[in-house]
Amino acid sequence: MRTAYSVETVRAAERGLMARLPEGALMQRAAAGLTAACADLLGRVYGARVVLLVGSGDNGGDALYAGVRLARRGAGVTAVLLAPGRTHSGGLAALLRAGGRTVPVGGADGGSGSGSRSDADARFPSHSGSGGGDRGEQAVLRADLVVDGIVGIGGRGGLRPDAERLARAARDSGAAIVAVDLPSGVDADTGEVAGAAVSADTTVTFGAYKPGLLIDPAAERTGALRLVDIGLDPLLPAVPDVEALQHADVADLLPVPVAESDKYRRGVVGVVAGSARYPGAAVLAVSGALRGGAGAVRYVGPAADAVIARFPEALVHAGPPAKAGRVQAWVVGPGLGDGSEARQALDDVLASDVPVLVDADGLRLLDRGRVRSRSAATVLTPHAGEAAALLGTAREEVEAARLASVRRLTAEYGATALLKGSTTLVTGATDAVRVNPTGTGWLATAGSGDVLSGLAGALLATGLDARDAASAAAYLHGLAGRHAAGRYGRPVSASEVAESLGAAWRDVRTR
Repeated sequence: MRTAYSVETVRAAERGLMARLPEGALMQRAAAGLTAACADLLGRVYGARVVLLVGSGDNGGDALYAGVRLARRGAGVTAVLLAPGRTHSGGLAALLRAGGRTVPVGGADGGSGSGSRSDADARFPSHSGSGGGDRGEQAVLRADLVVDGIVGIGGRGGLRPDAERLARAARDSGAAIVAVDLPSGVDADTGEVAGAAVSADTTVTFGAYKPGLLIDPAAERTGALRLVDIGLDPLLPAVPDVEALQHADVADLLPVPVAESDKYRRGVVGVVAGSARYPGAAVLAVSGALRGGAGAVRYVGPAADAVIARFPEALVHAGPPAKAGRVQAWVVGPGLGDGSEARQALDDVLASDVPVLVDADGLRLLDRGRVRSRSAATVLTPHAGEAAALLGTAREEVEAARLASVRRLTAEYGATALLKGSTTLVTGATDAVRVNPTGTGWLATAGSGDVLSGLAGALLATGLDARDAASAAAYLHGLAGRHAAGRYGRPVSASEVAESLGAAWRDVRTR
């Protein structure tokens, strides 16, 4: 399992570790890991042109010391100093001794608009040539590798103009971009991106993942993530702020029947979905439920003919949910519509004493107080637009602040929330927020969410708690999307995603 910790938690652990180590040892550990990642990207270090974008924080020092190691292996290393008065003096001195050179950011006069140069810069003047124009930008445009050490994990807001210009030049140059700890301009704690930010090919993070590295919109800027162990593990708390399941974690959650199992011991899930207008939503929700490990699926709604024609093993019922028979969990909402019958069906389901998953039209009909008053678990599975309606905010705000939004859903509704999107998040009342690491853009297709709802509902019926059921379902659903896209080599439909759930399940269980 990948675990991520807040900036405050990581810094406290770093302070504890530094108290036990010789001065500078922790930065050298980080620099060694960063150097290895840079060397891997370059392939051949000797003769490579490496540019360090160096800010005032410790990650600027990490970049400088990695530059020292690369220079000693024959790379031509140039440090562009974005905060000349506050550059890490020890790292700067070491780089110049190793044959590196420095240029200030800004115009031909080397000015950065930040005042006079520091004592360290006076002792170690620029080794660059005297050509006109922005020498820092020129160096970046000629680079084979650019190391982003502009802003550390405590940074807030987007890049300043000088840094933004260099980040844009780095992307335009075609050089490989390595971010130190996180791409500058993203929020380490939340994944929010408030302005311009670096887009890295690789992010080398130290000691522990930070939540923002796993959550969009920041996650899409990290590139390949590489964690360098610097010895923090014994000093980190047992419960992280964010976690991401992996195959082994999901395999441990998935139900496996035993010799004494029958359909009720395995769990029966009820699906209330579909309408005369949207019968396909019922079919897709049932398809996900049938592949979720439960012993039986009861379908309640007006699309019974369509469901039974596709899935003869489904148990169909034409009456209200309250009279459908025994179930261990309900799924309600996909394609349900918004008429009086839909409202009554939702009320019946919420009145039950078993776990309930609410999706799609069910979310639009939801009463917050009714959800909070339930004694059994409730799972809400909105996309960003539905979450915005539930929270009374704008969709753009939900997409920009996904972590805060999913936590707010749980706080306000007293429910487990699964916020769908490019990074799906799952949160309950306690413990870490879970980030789903699987998926593909091809899952953004009509009906895909209906399949996910049925799958998660079935896992609820097998006895998994709400957070585990939602997390495992999101993982399998994302993996099924990848399998389907790989199998067909083209855009895939929700039905094809459902058909690939078996392959995803097998992949998780056998790896």
